[in-house]
Amino acid sequence: MKNEELGISCQVFLRQETVIKNITTEINRVKDAREKAVFAEELQKETDALLTCQDYDDKKLDCKNCRFITNLRKRTTDLIIKIKNWRKGREE
Repeated sequence: MKNEELGISCQVFLRQETVIKNITTEINRVKDAREKAVFAEELQKETDALLTCQDYDDKKLDCKNCRFITNLRKRTTDLIIKIKNWRKGREE
């Protein structure tokens, strides 16, 4: 999604969004679950930065949208990491 499509004009979000998009591209590019998990762990750090934003205001629509999108991304990264750990457990 493009920033215009998201409709979020927050500078914190826009800075993180560039990094997040690059990491997401790498997750989608690699095939191996372990490699995906490495990028997912990076993405997790970036999403955590947004979820702990000191400027968060629950009355602002930008903040609500950012939090919603970021939580979805966080769930995705958690799932990728769980799959890696599950596979690792099966290999041992």
